[in-house]
Amino acid sequence: MVKKTPSKAAYDLIAIGDSTLDVFLDIDEASVNCQLNKRQCLLCFDYADKIPVNSVTKVPGSGNASNAAVGASRLGMKSAIVSVLGNDETGQEIIRGWKKEGVSEEYVVVDKKHATNYSTVLNFKGERTILVHHQPRTYRLPELNHTKWIYYTSIGNRYQAMERKLLKYLKANPEVKLAFNPGSHQLHNGLEAMKPVIKRSSVFIVNRDEAIRLLEDGDRPIPNMLMNYHHMGADVVVITDGPEGSFATDGTKTWSLPIFKGPIKERTGAGDSYTIGFIYGLSSGKDIPTAMRYGTANSWSVVQHIGPQKGLLTNTKMKQALKKFARITAKQEDQAT
Repeated sequence: MVKKTPSKAAYDLIAIGDSTLDVFLDIDEASVNCQLNKRQCLLCFDYADKIPVNSVTKVPGSGNASNAAVGASRLGMKSAIVSVLGNDETGQEIIRGWKKEGVSEEYVVVDKKHATNYSTVLNFKGERTILVHHQPRTYRLPELNHTKWIYYTSIGNRYQAMERKLLKYLKANPEVKLAFNPGSHQLHNGLEAMKPVIKRSSVFIVNRDEAIRLLEDGDRPIPNMLMNYHHMGADVVVITDGPEGSFATDGTKTWSLPIFKGPIKERTGAGDSYTIGFIYGLSSGKDIPTAMRYGTANSWSVVQHIGPQKGLLTNTKMKQALKKFARITAKQEDQAT
């Protein structure tokens, strides 16, 4: 039986998901036999060739959940993370990083049999291709202290038992808001498997490609896809569309917001930073169009740096960014049914 937690929130946000060591390889077009076929979106190398890189950047403690927990803490939210790390120096380095960022690691489990997850990120012209290795894990949801928000996101295979326990926790604690941003394994298992989580979500957020893939009925206008997911039970649905900005609905109104333009160095973490900015806006009592601006500002900052965390905004820098782009506001779209 899952017990109801005390009414006083110990945390503003608990993030649930995998954490990784990300190694970023910045490919220099001028010196590498590599080209991006933009029409087909293929990153191409000469087979069996030796490919030099411009720079190597290691970022311990990446992964959607970690990015969100760090982003929340930077904005002044009290955050914790539920994650599994390997029994290795990389895992210890990640924990030290969380402590430095003010993220509680009380729910972190050390897997003594397997190493910490690892990803190689190929950065070319600001776009990234990620090679991911997930260690085999056994996921268990710990007894959680009360929190205002749970951010449930990318996690390895064999997560289903933990997910069922999470839904029981949320049923016992209906005041806790859930933000759901599925990762590759959840997406691979399809929409039907996700529907119980979507139904309980205060915020369901995916990018446009993911939204199309899940619905399996071809490309449709984003307002229509938003309403499709809203009808599954999510209170608020957000679809991000890269350079085209973001779209959101609460079922009665739909809004769109362009990106804040600026230099782009690398896009990893753009989605996580948008999501945590959006959640921060809602948790601060802002309406959806304003929360979209918070998310967009955070993403605008993150993509100017290598890695998903360096550019995450503090509360003060968030205010400065919002002031800088004060003229860019969300526009109400025609409402789909």
